[in-house]
Amino acid sequence: MKVLIIVPAYNEEKNLPVLIPKITAEGWDYIVINDGSTDNSAQMLAEKGFNHLDLTVNAGLAAVTKMGFMYAHDHGYDAALVVDGDGQHPPVYIRNLVDKIEEGYDYVVGSRFIDQKKPMTMRMVGSRLICGAIKLKTGITVTDPTSGMRALGRKTLEDFAENMNFIAEPDALTYVLRRGYKYAETQVNMQERMEGVSYFRSPLKSARYMFTILMSILFLQW
Repeated sequence: MKVLIIVPAYNEEKNLPVLIPKITAEGWDYIVINDGSTDNSAQMLAEKGFNHLDLTVNAGLAAVTKMGFMYAHDHGYDAALVVDGDGQHPPVYIRNLVDKIEEGYDYVVGSRFIDQKKPMTMRMVGSRLICGAIKLKTGITVTDPTSGMRALGRKTLEDFAENMNFIAEPDALTYVLRRGYKYAETQVNMQERMEGVSYFRSPLKSARYMFTILMSILFLQW
């Protein structure tokens, strides 16, 4: 199976030089999509010869991942897998997700909470709310709807490359479940980001994200 690892990256100049060698050490093809970074990511990617695309403006995560899916589809890959550029998704788990795709699953999520308990933090309260909304909408129980580490098989890759118009990972997951794609989760143990700061460091941005996602799942996905 020909698999492409898609690495969305915004201001990850310190993390990518550590992450990319770990991906290549596992033998995977990859593409870094530099989402209009304002740091020295573009220069670093060019100097190190990493396979990448540079966007002149910040398009946002949903747009960047769609570009990655389009790239994978157009270049004849059988499957694509997203690994965030901040280093939170250890490449050692890529094989676990790909194995599920090879078993015949269409969409596989690397979940932190299959055999581990979800902590009672505000962020995980939000995760529980999203799980409830997805259960209400689809009748299916998921454990980690905000996980960005996910793999797409041939059918979902073609669908997402042509039709994807989702706000974020939970929105895309709801679409997959409602379309009847064969879905699986596999346990991964994620790390804290190596360098830099998360988008969700701001409580206001986190609240806005939660509201937008819930509205999309419950009311926009008819």
